[in-house]
Amino acid sequence: MSALVRSPVGPLCAAARAVIPSIRRGKYFSSGNEPAENPVTPMLRHLMYKIKSTGPITVAEYMKEVLTNPAKLLGIWFISEWMATGKSIAFQLVELGPGKGTLVGDILRVFSQLGSVLKNCDISIHLVEKTPQGWREVFIDVDPQVSDKLRFVLAPCATPAAAFIQHDETRDHVEVSPDAGVIIQELSQRIALTGGAALIADYGHDGTKTDTLRGFCGHKLHDVLIAPGTADLTADVDFSYLRRMAQGKVASLGPIKQQTFLKNMGIDVRLKVLLDKSDEPSMRQQLLHGYDMLMNPEKMGERFNFFALLPHQRLHGGRHQMNACQSKPSAFPVAGFSELAWQ
Repeated sequence: MSALVRSPVGPLCAAARAVIPSIRRGKYFSSGNEPAENPVTPMLRHLMYKIKSTGPITVAEYMKEVLTNPAKLLGIWFISEWMATGKSIAFQLVELGPGKGTLVGDILRVFSQLGSVLKNCDISIHLVEKTPQGWREVFIDVDPQVSDKLRFVLAPCATPAAAFIQHDETRDHVEVSPDAGVIIQELSQRIALTGGAALIADYGHDGTKTDTLRGFCGHKLHDVLIAPGTADLTADVDFSYLRRMAQGKVASLGPIKQQTFLKNMGIDVRLKVLLDKSDEPSMRQQLLHGYDMLMNPEKMGERFNFFALLPHQRLHGGRHQMNACQSKPSAFPVAGFSELAWQ
């Protein structure tokens, strides 16, 4: 990632604490239903000590602290050992020593989130805002007016994150992820050299959205700066950024909406087959409910997007893809991104 971050843009100014507290707080990353009090969690105490010691931190660093804090790492270690020893139906988690069981409580909360932890890769983002002085990164600092509270501020000068902004960018706020850029470059390099393909499915957009960072706690929106460590943080994928990070080494398709992708893949035919084979009303109802969740534009149908990386020859034809009446190679359609022809 260091290679990506190096740029002509100067490093963070020495006066790191000379931030510009000019972000309109009510607009950014808030559920609008903030609690009257901000619970002082162990993570909040840790972050405030860190910020007071070394200065404001980036949103990317904040996300990594919150999403990979020691309790989560310990929780993942226990789950890793559980999986390695055969996934026993029952196991005991025992803490020996004085205290109120705070650490174990944090680990147990991690267990409740492990469905998402084991299936997803936490990738942090940098937030950058256009100002009269140029692009400035969003940082997180301690609010000097309110005890035990964090706030968003602007860096006093350009940071390496600004190097990821396109010269013709029209948005005022941009979210960039060097981590995602590294992953896409590695995937693209491998696909270009050895073949294969990558299919990426996630909430996202094609370079049209601005502020998508948000927190969820108990399946409800949660202010990202309130009680850090108690909520999951997420942001939409900018697929235009992923396409740019592929650097032309591979071809890209999409993003297309989940509804379109699954329809092209024959989900309607699959549903009909399953319904015809099912005699139980409860099972039929479950199938219809699942179909509605996946395809309804108001649910997952238009919120999830699919994006693919493929070798260039896959789209432009290969040596062994010759039609009898053609002198040039003919590429086969890519499943999901074009309608399947049922024969």
